[in-house]
Amino acid sequence: MTNAQGTAKETAQETTNAQEARAARRSGRAQRPLVVFLPLTIFAAIAALFLIRLYAGDASRLPSALIGRPVPKFNLVAVLPDKPGLSDADLRQGHVTVVNVFASWCLQCREEHGVLTAIANDRALKAEGVSLVGLAYKDDPANTRHFLAEEGDPYAKIGADRNGMTGIDFGVYGVPETFIVRGDGTIAYKFIGPMTEEAWRSTLLPEIEKARR
Repeated sequence: MTNAQGTAKETAQETTNAQEARAARRSGRAQRPLVVFLPLTIFAAIAALFLIRLYAGDASRLPSALIGRPVPKFNLVAVLPDKPGLSDADLRQGHVTVVNVFASWCLQCREEHGVLTAIANDRALKAEGVSLVGLAYKDDPANTRHFLAEEGDPYAKIGADRNGMTGIDFGVYGVPETFIVRGDGTIAYKFIGPMTEEAWRSTLLPEIEKARR
């Protein structure tokens, strides 16, 4: 092989290598956006699933890791001067307790308040020893007192969860939420969203009956 032939062969090889390198770079650039957007796509899918579960009919169907487990340890100071605060010991008194998580800044809490008042005044529930207590979530006690003065106070006891830590321990997504607690302090059921008369009659009352057994 002459020097000229060798040089031509080397030049051809270099050209081929350069073309392959450019093709590889183009392929890499085409694949990188897919890799970049993959985590976003996964997140969007999870978020969509959550929203479907949240808004597909009954938001109360969202799972809770605490169902069947004891209530978390807590001891909250009183909101009202003439009414005691709330602790986990209050939820282990041998009777079913309905724990409503609310806040004065929550519009849906105002929507459900009439239903809660009717629950508190239900003579049959009182005869069974069922009590309704409140957990004021991330709320200033002064605002909570103003809210209760306006809307009425249906709660037997109210605890001020100013920093929201007790709500977090309960696995609260947001307010309002309502828990049914057995007499031994075990969480039996969790309802997410504003309580309605229909939800109370069709869902909460049957769950209370189960919790009493």
